[in-house]
Amino acid sequence: MSETSENRVRQQAATAPGPADDRSGLRADCANCFGLCCVALAFSRSTDFAVDKAAGEPCGNLGQDFRCGIHDKLRPKGFQGCTVYDCFGAGQKISQVTFAGRNWRESPDGSRQMFAALPVMRQLHELLWYLAEAQARPAARPVHRQLAAERERIERLSLSDVDTLLELDVAALRAGVNTLLLRTSELVRAEVKGKKKDRRGADLFGARLRGADLRGADLRGAYLIAADLSGADLRLADVIGADFRDADLAGADLTDCLFLTQTQVNAARGDGGTVLPAGLDRPSHWPAGTTTPAAPSGGGDAAQAAAGRKGAAPEAASGRRGGPARKPGTSRRKGSGPAGSRRK
Repeated sequence: MSETSENRVRQQAATAPGPADDRSGLRADCANCFGLCCVALAFSRSTDFAVDKAAGEPCGNLGQDFRCGIHDKLRPKGFQGCTVYDCFGAGQKISQVTFAGRNWRESPDGSRQMFAALPVMRQLHELLWYLAEAQARPAARPVHRQLAAERERIERLSLSDVDTLLELDVAALRAGVNTLLLRTSELVRAEVKGKKKDRRGADLFGARLRGADLRGADLRGAYLIAADLSGADLRLADVIGADFRDADLAGADLTDCLFLTQTQVNAARGDGGTVLPAGLDRPSHWPAGTTTPAAPSGGGDAAQAAAGRKGAAPEAASGRRGGPARKPGTSRRKGSGPAGSRRK
């Protein structure tokens, strides 16, 4: 990267947070990253990854130019997990701001700090993603001032030097932000009249929810792995921290659902009929056509949405229930659970 380009990136990052709905700096920009997720994170041979890789070990597919050599063939080659991971823009922030354009090959002595800082920055950027969305919600006007202040504080912390970053109490930061996000959720979901489903933290693994009316539902931290949500109405539902791995979202309407991330979208299965909120990309591995039949009209699968399947799961030690999903171990998937596509 040229000195002019580097200075521009640093100046842009150093500015105060932009408009409430501006999350452009919280999207992965692999052209300005040194392939950090391909080195810093560990993964194990599984359905998501074709090989084992230790943390700090460069992936065998990573080129000298920090690009993936099989980017367009990741899924056929057995690296589905890579198409799911997203760093919320943390990679380029660490590369171009925290380390001022010095890559881990040029500065091997600082590589450990660089790799250790990636998950910290990713969590800060995840919080900024949620705060920006909350601040842009008109219904959350009563807490807009607090949201803006917290967003500015987290942004300032993300510009800290690497030693300061590594000393941050991220759990405490998440807890403080979560209080505001809970209030935002209450205000926004109040726009949906009538009784709303409360499936917070529920175990809905493989649940049959085809065509379910989940408008304004509380699905925070719900386990929706392999659930059939085809044709479901998820408008204004709170899905923060929900696990959508292999969930069927074909034909589902997620318009304006709360706190949905690219990480969750990429982990799910959708189609050309899936309606996503503005600012999120349709994954390239989703089929372009419509694959789901018409949703049933009442009863059946839709009725099961109210009953759930196994009841509410106990609150996870990771804090999955309620707050932003924390980053579990990376032995299976890169990053924190269902995550977004990484372009190289």
